[in-house]
Amino acid sequence: MTEHIRVRFAPSPTGHLHIGGARTALFNWLFAHHHRGRFILRIEDTDTTRSTDEYIEAIIQGMTWLGLDWDEGPFRQTDRFEVYRSYVDRLVKEGKAYYCYCSSEDLEARRQEAMAQGRPVMYDGRCRGLQEPVPGVAPVVRFMMPRDGQTVVHDLIHGAVEFDNAQLDDLIILRSDNTPTYNFTVVVDDVDMRITHVIRGDDHLNNTPKQIQMYKALGYDTPKFAHLPMILGADKTRLSKRHGATSVMAYQEMGYLPDALINYLVRLGWSYGDQEIFTRDELIRHFTFETVGKAASVFNPEKLLWLNSQYIMKASAESLAELVLPFLIKEGILGEEEKVNRDWLASAVKTLQERAKTLIELASSLRYFFIDPAVYDEKAAAKFLNSQSLTYLTELREGLNGLDEYSHDSIEKIFTAIVEKNGIKLGALAQPVRVALTGGTVSPGIFEVIGILGKETTLRRIDRALSVIAPGPA
Repeated sequence: MTEHIRVRFAPSPTGHLHIGGARTALFNWLFAHHHRGRFILRIEDTDTTRSTDEYIEAIIQGMTWLGLDWDEGPFRQTDRFEVYRSYVDRLVKEGKAYYCYCSSEDLEARRQEAMAQGRPVMYDGRCRGLQEPVPGVAPVVRFMMPRDGQTVVHDLIHGAVEFDNAQLDDLIILRSDNTPTYNFTVVVDDVDMRITHVIRGDDHLNNTPKQIQMYKALGYDTPKFAHLPMILGADKTRLSKRHGATSVMAYQEMGYLPDALINYLVRLGWSYGDQEIFTRDELIRHFTFETVGKAASVFNPEKLLWLNSQYIMKASAESLAELVLPFLIKEGILGEEEKVNRDWLASAVKTLQERAKTLIELASSLRYFFIDPAVYDEKAAAKFLNSQSLTYLTELREGLNGLDEYSHDSIEKIFTAIVEKNGIKLGALAQPVRVALTGGTVSPGIFEVIGILGKETTLRRIDRALSVIAPGPA
């Protein structure tokens, strides 16, 4: 394939960018980049009752967060109504479309009759040969579908899919209020934007034969089609809110990394051997439709969470420090205007990133680096903050207080000296210190924690623990 490849992602702004839409955008983006083609963003906002500018912004925000940059657009269909009407006029003039004056009441009555008789529910074409307009009635315009033969969709994923033309409705392409309909605007836009490949969900497959007939009627070559398998919930029904978050930005709010979500989405239907984790460059290099499956994919939140933890584990501490900042503010750990040393934060993040599955978890686990523990874990305090540890903590405080430099080696030497002097195991000292500094019994290496907290904070927290063990006179 050559550089003339042109694909588009064309969401309807009737909601936020959801998982299924994001995967469609991703497959288009990967295909374009693989072939050094062009990726176009088009907003299909002809449903003026449900489309909003807020949702357009939400879609753009989701695409930007995922890093799915586009080469052209975003184009809005509502800016192109005159273009669509000119194409409608052309089809009517050429006898390939016609005015229909049937009322909605008549159409509903015929629909009910067809259902009662077990016939297909479709327009019966009674206005096809109408020569004169019906006074006082605002007509719609219908496209004249062929009655005989078959339309074959040559799909890059599903192969050849045949449709009997007798089952294709004379669908409306222009409503009585002079606004165009989805199936028609899609064809006109794809023609005008020179789209070579239409990559979309397979819920659109039944629309494709109708659109192919419109390409033919307009005298244009049809693009190649690739209809992606659906994404299902664990219960094998279509993915919805009851299966958890479906909005892309909801995953940002939950502390997922965009690259982790990209990696997970591409594996919903596509594979490259047994490889699970990919860089973006690897995805671009390997992506083809030859290994996209026909069967629906099941969305597995646990697998996504695992993948996210892998990306957090492998990320640079510096990049994670920037990403976790908004979550520190959101969790109330850091004030909005409060400044924090990025190098210091990165050193704290580095000690915890192998344990965190999300940025929210990472932010929460960073709390004790910012805030003195208000309370101690009850069981931990009972076990480790007692008369037995009083001597060890007192000796540690004296040793740490005498240090000018809080390096890993200098801190370790203080601990070793106390352990050897008292004939105890390291844990007998480390755990009381851990409770004193963090409030609990789980943290990174205690030498690292002390080094990051620094002298002033470490001594202050040990003093408080000592006061709990041996309170002074009232």
